[in-house]
Amino acid sequence: MTDIQTPPAAAPADLAASLAAGWTLPAGWYSDPAILVLERERIFAHGWQYVGRASAVEDAGGFLAGRVGHVPVVIVRGRDGDLRGFVNVCRHRAHLVAAGEGCRATLQCPYHAWTYDLDGSLLRAPRSEREPGFDADAFSLLPVAVAEWGPLVFANPDPHADPLDAVLEGVTEMVASSGVGFPTLRFRERVAWELEVNWKTALENYLECYHCPTAHPGLARMVDVDPDAYVLTERALSSSQAGNVRAGVREGTADAPYVPAGDVPGAQYHYLWPATTINIEPGRPNLGIDTWVPVAPNRTVGVSDYYFGPDVTDAEVAELVAFSQQVGAEDDALVRSVQEGLDSGLVAQGRLLRASERLIGHFQKLVHDALAGQ
Repeated sequence: MTDIQTPPAAAPADLAASLAAGWTLPAGWYSDPAILVLERERIFAHGWQYVGRASAVEDAGGFLAGRVGHVPVVIVRGRDGDLRGFVNVCRHRAHLVAAGEGCRATLQCPYHAWTYDLDGSLLRAPRSEREPGFDADAFSLLPVAVAEWGPLVFANPDPHADPLDAVLEGVTEMVASSGVGFPTLRFRERVAWELEVNWKTALENYLECYHCPTAHPGLARMVDVDPDAYVLTERALSSSQAGNVRAGVREGTADAPYVPAGDVPGAQYHYLWPATTINIEPGRPNLGIDTWVPVAPNRTVGVSDYYFGPDVTDAEVAELVAFSQQVGAEDDALVRSVQEGLDSGLVAQGRLLRASERLIGHFQKLVHDALAGQ
């Protein structure tokens, strides 16, 4: 039997058993450039991630550029009404083809004006007629898988990926029952952010509310995060946290960061493998969605998009976004400190409290199994 006080050696053959016993991934996995190379190849090159709002690609010619992990992508609505996605990299010299969002009849690379149709085919490459045997059909944009979920658009760099529904199983039902009126949500605001930490460090903090009473006093005053009330759910490719508004806040006898009056009775926080998170706060219909993109072993960038019901006022939007950003700022300080501790290399593995941090264990197993090819 494994001694839960002393981790086994973190050699590949022992790591699965170590994780199962409640130990964390090795500290070196949070700073080693070679691990990030493997993660890009074995996780992000085959994972679904949120890209942006579906309303940007509602009409023919609409396009939306974004990232799925390290892979730049562009989503377009064809003249035939079909939604398509491509690697947003020109087949000439690898300049990005599109930026931002908009509506165009074609996609043209701003470097040398190679021009692509909305189906990804190369229409024109200036001076290519001077090249004997140049075959435009061989230089179409590379396809990616795309999918819509209500007002949200997702993409996967692997055009043969399993459908997005495999990741959303269970989450779809919880969001539908949350009171947010998911199909009617409208995009209202985007906040870009950057963390000087490994992407796993940041996400593991997201995946537990064990720290909430200490580090998030405002959230803990509003949402019941006590271990017997705060519900954790894990699935094959996702996990969820859910908590109700505390009775005193609901009855108006206790202070809270804002008055959670509205159709949403509780909080939901969902994680989608590998690096998308969804946040539903109590009160007026709302949904925040975050992307987490590793750009270096110790640097993660992302965006938080905020969606609200059609009748939510600007003042209500500002109040809830401010609350979300306050919680995020509190988390930023925590994960920077964790990363500093990991980088010391002196604590080879941490020890999870599995009753409260089992969603971290679930996430770390997904990472381990992906990198081990399991």
